[in-house]
Amino acid sequence: QVQLVESGGGLVQAGGSLTLSCAASGSIFSINAMGWHRQAPGKQRELVADITRGGSTNYADSVKGRFTISRDNAKNTVYLQMNSLKAEDTAVYYCLVVVTARPYWGQGTQVTVSS
Repeated sequence: QVQLVESGGGLVQAGGSLTLSCAASGSIFSINAMGWHRQAPGKQRELVADITRGGSTNYADSVKGRFTISRDNAKNTVYLQMNSLKAEDTAVYYCLVVVTARPYWGQGTQVTVSS
């Protein structure tokens, strides 16, 4: 089994910053992709950003230039630095980790941006 622990969500004013982290533990042999998705009320869950083991990144157009994803392979941890936050970034953010082709989701962390 793989356990994911997310942290870093909270309430921030528009224009502010937050950093999310997600640490994986348990039966980990090899972590492939790591990433963040989010789900706003009444909307479908959507990809925010992901990163391969080699460090290649992919971002949703809505966050390009504002969010940065990174990972520490030694710590099995993925980070999401979020700058210039907007009200529309308000959502529950979920960590996704792929371990030997099997996806695992975090429990979600709330990010609320007040305008």
